[in-house]
Amino acid sequence: MRRLLLWFGLVLALAAAPVVAQDQTGAPTASEEPTDDGAALDYALWERMAERAEAEIQNRNTSSERMEEIRAQLAKWRAALLSAQSANSARITTLRQQIEALGPAPAEGEVEAEEISVRRQELASQLVQLQAPGIAAEEAYRRADGLIDEIDRTLRERQADELLQLWPSPLNPGNWPEAAIGFADTVQRLWDETVTAWEDPEVRGELLVNLPLILALVVVAIALVVYVRRWIELFTDRLQQGASVRGRHFWALIASLGGILLPTLGVVALSSALLASGLLGEVGSRIAVVLPFAGLVVFTAAWLGARAFPRLQDDDAVLPLPPERRAEGRFLSVMMGLVIAADMLRSAAMDAQAYSDATTSVMSFPILLTGGLVLIRLGRTLRRAREAEDRNASYGLRLIQLLARGLTVLGILGPVLAGFGYVQAAEAIIYPAMMSFALVTLLFILQRLIGDGWALITKSEETARDALVPVLAGFFLSIASLPLLALIWGARFSDLTELWTRFTEGFQIGSTKISPSNFMIFAAVFVIGYMLTRLFQGALRTSILPKTKMEPGGQTALVAGVGYVGIFLAALIAINAAGLDLSGLAIVAGALSVGIGFGLQNIVSNFISGIILLIERPVSEGDWIEVGTVQGKVRAISVRSTRIETFDRNDVIVPNADLITGRVTNWTRFNLSGRIIVPVAVAMGSDTRKVEKLLREIAEEQPLAILNPPPVVAFTGYTTNQLNFEIRVILRDVNFGVQVRSDMNHRVLERLEEEGIHIVPPPPPPAAPDPMKAADAVLALSELLDSEKPAAARKRPVRGEPARDVKGAER
Repeated sequence: MRRLLLWFGLVLALAAAPVVAQDQTGAPTASEEPTDDGAALDYALWERMAERAEAEIQNRNTSSERMEEIRAQLAKWRAALLSAQSANSARITTLRQQIEALGPAPAEGEVEAEEISVRRQELASQLVQLQAPGIAAEEAYRRADGLIDEIDRTLRERQADELLQLWPSPLNPGNWPEAAIGFADTVQRLWDETVTAWEDPEVRGELLVNLPLILALVVVAIALVVYVRRWIELFTDRLQQGASVRGRHFWALIASLGGILLPTLGVVALSSALLASGLLGEVGSRIAVVLPFAGLVVFTAAWLGARAFPRLQDDDAVLPLPPERRAEGRFLSVMMGLVIAADMLRSAAMDAQAYSDATTSVMSFPILLTGGLVLIRLGRTLRRAREAEDRNASYGLRLIQLLARGLTVLGILGPVLAGFGYVQAAEAIIYPAMMSFALVTLLFILQRLIGDGWALITKSEETARDALVPVLAGFFLSIASLPLLALIWGARFSDLTELWTRFTEGFQIGSTKISPSNFMIFAAVFVIGYMLTRLFQGALRTSILPKTKMEPGGQTALVAGVGYVGIFLAALIAINAAGLDLSGLAIVAGALSVGIGFGLQNIVSNFISGIILLIERPVSEGDWIEVGTVQGKVRAISVRSTRIETFDRNDVIVPNADLITGRVTNWTRFNLSGRIIVPVAVAMGSDTRKVEKLLREIAEEQPLAILNPPPVVAFTGYTTNQLNFEIRVILRDVNFGVQVRSDMNHRVLERLEEEGIHIVPPPPPPAAPDPMKAADAVLALSELLDSEKPAAARKRPVRGEPARDVKGAER
């Protein structure tokens, strides 16, 4: 894990340190690598390479670095062998087709024509010869793959052993003197190196020559680290406050990156000044080389803290914290950078000295303890983020709350393990936890940066952050960060490359091997076919079909049918182009189709009904239909449902099965004519013939009324106080039925009033019952019942009291 934390520092530190030559007999040579010029593989060379790898894998003294070198060599051979498996594949396919063209081989006892038999043997011999390189490559590939698996397993076991290695406890006072001696020895070596260099006249002379350059570098370092960094922070705050600046958040974030770059350059200048002095020895040079990377870590942590816990907080901040908590968050972020930088400097100064485990344990424990306390405080700060009012934004807060709890637990667990002596396990917890927090914070910052950049492009400050493009970009960033997160938590780079290799090789389903390239070919061909289908549909809809005599409903059905057929053909062609053999899935697909058929029978029924509607066209777009209690115009017919727009301007989605199996009234399928009925009631005693004549005149004067057949006025019946009539008129366009009915009602009232014919008034509403009258009626009934009894049994009840019989029982 420390190798991940000290990537940059250790690389340059090792460059400055003396290099110990490895034994050349164990190092891989260029001659052992497979050629990339397309020539045939040298299997004798591969055999020597495989035997050497097996021997070194069995040797327990082989270092992990050497294991990684062997693995890289084997990975190259495995890739070459995988490519060699497809050698002569085109010719092999042709030979197999030729053999199949000769027909099946004769069964036992049957005789085949001599020329066919000879030709079959020749083709079979050629096939065997052509298959031999591929078979040999496959066998060698399996061997290389097995060796790589052994190396990976061995390295994982070693890594686990290192994490579980128990060192002397740093809390044991008996280990402190040894650690103090080690620390004093490092300081003494650093002092002795400097004094020795100062005593050398040549070094002093070089120092005097480089003194102006050294002073200039020191001044530049102080200016960049102290003053320029502060100026950048002030400029960023002013830029963020400028409400008139379009894209101010975007430009403020871009400008704040100078808070990392320029101070880091200042530390580089300081490191260069120290190296230019010539006074540093081996230990000092290591520290000077690592110093810029330590500064980069600190300034990056400070920048992340300033972005996650800003001094000026927006209304839509990810962490809605009060100012004092944000200040604490910025301080803890800087402390995280300092903890990691301290461990980098300690490792650069002391690891090369090969001190004892007790010394390393004691010297690492204060740094780990500080890191644990920082994580605990940071987790507490994050947990105090108040819940946002907008529930849509609470997902990010829940994620941060989960991260806060994890940081707290790891902040407690790490120092505890270090206290018991599991220092490497503690390092594998504390530092990755800090770096994981930094990675999550960086993802949030990049998400905001993309949103602000999109707002700058689209000129929509309010809704751009929640637009589709920034959200998708943030999703892909999260996916892309997973490998980096795996590296942070101890995964080897070769583990990730192995996963990628397995992914690119694909997986086996029956006799079919499916790889990402198959999916890419399938997607590309299908998209091309889909686009061509849509282009042909557009040409049919706009250029070809309008010039025919086909009705609009038929045109829509034809265009939809072409679309379904085109998509189906595009899928078939894509499957064939990708080389996917789905015959092995026929049985599985058959079994699944039975279960899916029961679960999706309604959907399938609607789909079939939609196809029937598009072919038979009993209902077309624009028709006025009535389905059950739904009445309106058909706006769209799809394979699953039909959209009907009611006269209230509401859309009703009706399953297609209802249109096929149910009763449907189509008012305008073949023509627009239709009949309306207008009921009319007049008072009893009116002249029925006169009323009939008047109503007929009203019907015939309507402009949309059809006079052949003429309107009909029917005397439908009567009651004790009214006479009932109906006007039955056929209109040229039934879509105007409501308007015509309204006009006829107006004319009926006008003409009846002119002729003195009265309309039947509505019956009066029933009177509400009077509770006093009801009580009197009950009392009168009670008196009537009492009068039928003997006089001795009568007792006049008082109003409000229950009647009683001679025994006093209530009735």
